[in-house]
Amino acid sequence: MNVNVDAAAAARELMAARRAIPTPPPSLDRGLRVVIFFMAWAFVVLLGVVIGGAVGSGPGASVGLVAGLFAGVFFATWASQVVRVAAQWERAVLLRLGRFKSVKGPGVIFVFPVVDNVQLVDTRLLTLPIPHQQVITRDNVPVTIDGALFFEVRDPGKAVVSVQDYRSAIMQYAQASLRDVAGQMSLDELLSERDKIQAQIANVVESRSTAWGIHVEAIRLLDINMPEDLKRMMSRQASAEREKRATITKAEGDREAALNLAAAAETMAKSPGAMQLRTLQSLDGLGSSPSNTVVLAVPVEVLELAKVLNLKKLETAAST
Repeated sequence: MNVNVDAAAAARELMAARRAIPTPPPSLDRGLRVVIFFMAWAFVVLLGVVIGGAVGSGPGASVGLVAGLFAGVFFATWASQVVRVAAQWERAVLLRLGRFKSVKGPGVIFVFPVVDNVQLVDTRLLTLPIPHQQVITRDNVPVTIDGALFFEVRDPGKAVVSVQDYRSAIMQYAQASLRDVAGQMSLDELLSERDKIQAQIANVVESRSTAWGIHVEAIRLLDINMPEDLKRMMSRQASAEREKRATITKAEGDREAALNLAAAAETMAKSPGAMQLRTLQSLDGLGSSPSNTVVLAVPVEVLELAKVLNLKKLETAAST
């Protein structure tokens, strides 16, 4: 049962990948070939009428007209295949009797119908989407990755002769390379070293596609999806890390504040007038609001006198 499900999923993935391949643009020589067809057809019909009229008077012209109509269709069809037009971004790969002849274009290309076969190749920068790829990372975490492949055809002859369908081939190879490279990475590396992974995948694909005449410009990872339970665990981990940093920062702040208070107390103890100035500053801060009322029950001088008497008492007790 599982084998059938996996086979069906693989078939659906392959069909989606094929649908994702963009179709090549239509040829630009369609209008010119239509004009050549009607001109050649009219020429053969006129030639048939002239020859029929020269051979026989009335009936000969009619027979020549009918013969020219039928013969003109075949000749016009053949003549319309002689001229092909390649756009500025296209190159025409010419096969003569099944063998590679040359690469022509852009512009007007003359071929021999039946003998020659022409295939147009787009040499612009092409983009292919890489569909969702199921990958198991090195630390056994299932993830889904999708991306985009950017490439261009450097040698149209190799792209046509060396591989059956270069678009499908390079996309399939890029998918396999993405799974191989991502499978060798851990989840943390996959999330933090995206540029390194993209460059590594591009190098792997480039090493193989060079033989096909294709240059890989870049491979970009668009999205990395993880299971929902793993996302929740990572969110809790990130929250715990932030709380840890906040606690450490608060503890360091309390420690620095305690050190500064101890230094301030030591400085005030060494200066007799420092405490009085601190007291006056506190009173000034309390009295800045009109709603506060400060009442001093004991003057500061009395406190200083009590301090002096206490020192003398201690000296007397020490002498006795």
